Amino acid sequence: MKYTDILYEERDHVAYITINRPEKLNAFRPQTVDELIEAIKSSGWNRDIGVIVLTGVGNRAFCTGGDQSDHDGQYSGRGSVGLAIEELQGTIRDVPVPVVARVNGYAIGGGNVLATLCDLTIAAESAQFGQVGPKMGSVDPGFGTALLARCVGEKKAREIWYLCRRYTAQEACEMGLVNKVVPDAELDAEVEKWCREIVEKSPTAITLAKRSFNLDTENIRGISMLGMQAVSLYYDTEESREGVDAFMNKRKADFRSKR
Repeated sequence: MKYTDILYEERDHVAYITINRPEKLNAFRPQTVDELIEAIKSSGWNRDIGVIVLTGVGNRAFCTGGDQSDHDGQYSGRGSVGLAIEELQGTIRDVPVPVVARVNGYAIGGGNVLATLCDLTIAAESAQFGQVGPKMGSVDPGFGTALLARCVGEKKAREIWYLCRRYTAQEACEMGLVNKVVPDAELDAEVEKWCREIVEKSPTAITLAKRSFNLDTENIRGISMLGMQAVSLYYDTEESREGVDAFMNKRKADFRSKR
């Protein structure tokens, strides 16, 4: 597959997958999601690869979720909402190697969900985390909510989704969403250090550990599939469309008048 929305590199048994849409703060469109799925699958099942690093181009954003300028209610690609999000999330969990989120800048919305889904998350001090779904007429009713609650606790997860605040990298680390925070200039070196330590370990033991961790939360996949179908119906409502229109026109959304 020829990539247009991502960059791909293999180095020292590590695959580096980088969202390359800096003009959109590395927000994803259907093409981006399809390319991520392909790259993660092909590298994750390559016996020479021991770790996958997922990140975004530049220092402004890791990923800011779905590209709001690329849809009108529904996206145009595969999946329940026109984005193959369920498949992307499942792919991150299904490949037998750890996926490490290298968070530079914003990890907002769907980007926050990606950071949650990755096996490990290493962030620069300038990184920011948070959800925007209820501000935008959207929600991730699966891994983005239920798995987040496993990571940070249910009370904190509800706060993140209900209030849509932003959190510093250090705050995210303290709540359990991030494994390590380092100065921006040290991010690459720290990620490489963690990757080196992982690839030195038994690949089979690492895979068995990942499978075991995933098994405990595998029921969330079913919740996600059902939830995404509900979100697809929600996206066709005036209430949801109000969030996108308000964002595009830089005004405050009036959701209650659209119910």
